[in-house]
Amino acid sequence: MDTTRLDSRDIAILATLSREGRIAKTELAARVNLSPTPCWERMKRLEKAGLITGYRAEIDLAALGPHVQVFVTVELDSHRAESFQLFERTVARIDEITGCWAIGGGYDYLMQVVSSDVAAFQVLMDGLLESRAGVRRYYSYIVTKPVKNDPPALGLLRR
Repeated sequence: MDTTRLDSRDIAILATLSREGRIAKTELAARVNLSPTPCWERMKRLEKAGLITGYRAEIDLAALGPHVQVFVTVELDSHRAESFQLFERTVARIDEITGCWAIGGGYDYLMQVVSSDVAAFQVLMDGLLESRAGVRRYYSYIVTKPVKNDPPALGLLRR
């Protein structure tokens, strides 16, 4: 879908679904001021266009048990295309790495890791260093408490 062709109702649908993925279709339609059938058709069009890529539940990890969440900045040994590809393939296979972003600036990647404890996190990082994925150095930032974790303010992105 050409994002320039999204109207305010499309943005409202996307914003509502990003906050409440399990909202009933009739409630969604009421919130965006549409009848259910046109709202459903818009949802299907947004899905088909690839703007809606899935629906997920937010899980309270603390309720599941002890864990540690760590953000890690990573610098690679080499900045050749093959090095980036090897690192990305390696990271894709590690379940504890729940997010990874290529970034600009002083580091090459920012990773989000969820492990059972600090020792498990260190085992993971030692394994990554030994894997020949090309990590030169990394810096770990342990999350001490969540402060904010909201979906993007989609209306602001359209200005």
